[in-house]
Amino acid sequence: MLGIGGGVFIVPALQLFPLSIEFTPQMAAGTSLTMIVFKALSSTSGYARQKRIDYRIGLLLATTTIPGALVGAYLTEIIPTNVLILIFALFLLYVASRMMFEYSLGGFKVFSRGKGWRCRLVDVDGNVFEYVANMTIGLPLSFLAGVSSGLLGIGGGALMVPILHFALCFPMHLAIATSVFTMVFTSISGVATHIYLGNVQFEYALILIVGVIFGAQIGAYISKQVSSKNLRRIFGIILVVVSFRMILKFLGYA
Repeated sequence: MLGIGGGVFIVPALQLFPLSIEFTPQMAAGTSLTMIVFKALSSTSGYARQKRIDYRIGLLLATTTIPGALVGAYLTEIIPTNVLILIFALFLLYVASRMMFEYSLGGFKVFSRGKGWRCRLVDVDGNVFEYVANMTIGLPLSFLAGVSSGLLGIGGGALMVPILHFALCFPMHLAIATSVFTMVFTSISGVATHIYLGNVQFEYALILIVGVIFGAQIGAYISKQVSSKNLRRIFGIILVVVSFRMILKFLGYA
């Protein structure tokens, strides 16, 4: 529904719920990303039927999210997890405030206006979307989204949706759909690295995959029925909840 991979729910669940094995942050990230590959494929099929994916820009952004995910996966073995959790939590709070109160990220939207690729997309219902995408901003930011995906096992949508919406001026519905499409490539590259590092618990990943394939189809359908303003608010609220959960973990209370 929101263009995020679901890792914001799965990663905490794998670490907090009583399971037969104890999940480290690295194992939770790798297992979550494995699920997200199939979630992204399922969601992409739903948004493709709606004709709301900008394939050209999605593929171009994937050229930086893929190496970003590789870097992020390797960083799980190097950087202290608690430090990364705190930084990411504070960033999510910042993004959430922009989403809920509808003002642009650091002037990127103003900077993008009139500069870059002029895009026009017509969805299956005949709705026309016109926007200008500044790839000079988009490519380095999408690399950071890829790093977050490989590092935290969240798919990258938590960053990619705001990047597409604010920095590249995508309408919210197209930002969500294109984020999911790009997530396919990002998550596959991150999973490959996590498998190499031994961070994927396949028996748990399989159970998650079964549920997420069906859930992704329902979410894509619901997204079509909800207004852009309400989608931003829902997305913002979810990011606030996740960020506070990360802060509690950093403080040792989660």
